[in-house]
Amino acid sequence: MYKIWFMTPIEICIVVLTFFTMEGVAWAAHKYLMHGVLWFLHDDHHTKTPGALEKNDTFFLIFAIPSWLCIMLGMFNENGSSVAIGAGIALYGFAYAMVHELFIHQRLPVLKKSRFVYWEAVRLAHKMHHRHLGKENGENFGMLWVHPKYIRQVRQMRANS
Repeated sequence: MYKIWFMTPIEICIVVLTFFTMEGVAWAAHKYLMHGVLWFLHDDHHTKTPGALEKNDTFFLIFAIPSWLCIMLGMFNENGSSVAIGAGIALYGFAYAMVHELFIHQRLPVLKKSRFVYWEAVRLAHKMHHRHLGKENGENFGMLWVHPKYIRQVRQMRANS
């Protein structure tokens, strides 16, 4: 059986490459699926709904299942590249949960403020995304990549305060 703690340098590179590739995958899924044919699962994320869970949370499974399959099948077949891809997807999912759910949307009020311009720009870009309540005319579909204009806006707001 394949043991993940014996990852080769190539497999570690695959994990990192997959993690960063997932930003593009998540952007495309958000723009073309969540704000497209799967809007009925995402619409409650753009409006205030009662309760802790949203229909939008089902997207966790859409990304978790391929990660799990890559890791499981890779371990069964001793295919380190498959395990590495699954691990990269899983790490991105963890980062997404920490940034989107905890930092941006404050599902648990643990990360209220940041001293870092980048993180405040992430929050601002997401706020600009949520100002659009419908599925059309959206902007800022990614999570970790922030357009430089939001970094400039945060710096400007800090300079004016």
